[in-house]
Formats: sequence, C-alpha cells, structure tokens
Amino acid sequence: MAEHTELLPDPLPAEPLLVVSRWLADARAARSQPNANSMVLATSTPDGKPSARVVLCKDIVPQPGYIVFYTNYLSSKGRQLQSNPRAAVVMHWDALHRQVRIEGLVTRAPASDSDTYFASRSWDKRLSARASAQSEPVASRAALEAAVAQEARRLGAPIPGSAGVDENLKINIPRPPHWGGYRLWADAVELWSEGAARIHDRARWTRVLAVSGDTFSPGAWSVTRLQP
Repeated sequence: MAEHTELLPDPLPAEPLLVVSRWLADARAARSQPNANSMVLATSTPDGKPSARVVLCKDIVPQPGYIVFYTNYLSSKGRQLQSNPRAAVVMHWDALHRQVRIEGLVTRAPASDSDTYFASRSWDKRLSARASAQSEPVASRAALEAAVAQEARRLGAPIPGSAGVDENLKINIPRPPHWGGYRLWADAVELWSEGAARIHDRARWTRVLAVSGDTFSPGAWSVTRLQP
C-alpha cells in the first residue's frame, strides 16, 4: 500500500463540509485525476429501485451546508429526485487516499444561480444541453447530431464540431427551463482517510434538517468515529 496521508484530527472538526471543501481543493491542486470534482450520485424511485451515475460537484457551501450540481430536470435522475428528493454522493480521490460520502435532501437551486452557471459554459455546451432530451431514446447517433444541428439553426448558431468553429464565440444561448441546478442539503457526512495496515480513519457526522419555508434550518452536527 502506498504511504498513507493525513488522518482525521482528534478532536474531530465541528463542520464536516469545511473539511470536504479543503479536500476538494487539495485534489484539484494535486492534478492526479482529470475531474477532481467528479462524484457518484445515487438516487432511487419511490419504490426503492436505485440508480447511480457520475456528475460534477460545482460548489460546496459549508454554511448552511449543501453541495451543488447541475443537470437536465427531465432526465431519469431528475424525475427520480422529483418523486423521491433524497440522494447520496460519493467522492473518491484514490491518489490522496481519501473518500467522502454525503447523504441528504435535494432541492432545486434558485433560477438565478442556474442562469449564472449556464451562461458561464461555452456556447456549444449550452446548445447541446438545449438539444438533448437527456435519458430519452434516440434512433441513432446521426439522429442526435441532427437534433443538435436543428437547434443550432433555430438559434442562429454554428453547428458544434464543424470545421473552423471557435468554441469561444460569444453567442446568446439562453438556459432552457428544463435544465438547472440542485442543492443537496447534507444531513449525513462520512469522511474516510486511508491508514497504514488497514487501520483507516473514518468518522460520520449527522444532523436534523428542519423545513423552513422553501429551504431548511439545519441543526447542529453530531459526530462519532467509526471503525474501518
């Protein structure tokens, strides 16, 4: 086993998402994987059928305590979150010997946040987000590319991938209403750090999320160490 890295402090930190934010910054600085902010997102149907996929964590807000990701609201994960708004995510940085698990309730991000992030993306990614009916069947790759080309013509934009087209063009591609952000409000966070001889460091934080209008009023975190 490779030499282990920093273990969890004793006493344990009061705010776990501050640690998660620092660990993500460490992973980005290490440049040991292409997308340090990638995470596995698990959702389920109301009758308990789970599914998982990789998405990108776009923000960590330690106070009041949520993480942000973006997707198509009409995708399979979007439909599952609509009917069962609980989710779990896993971030794993193998080279740094660290893992994070987060569970909680999911709400849509404010439209203004989604507008701001969507506008920050390159025009071709914005166009593709509009053209793709994510998770729906498509007859062929050619049919998908035709749908993208049709949306490009409708908006007066170049066709993505065409020869000589600049990805940095300034083109107005507005955010569609079916695409935007989610906030996963954490009510459980588990941190894992690899230790020598498989004596890993592991701790779990939990709290209660009380509903407060359209958001949550989080309680204080309680924490305990766990055996590996």
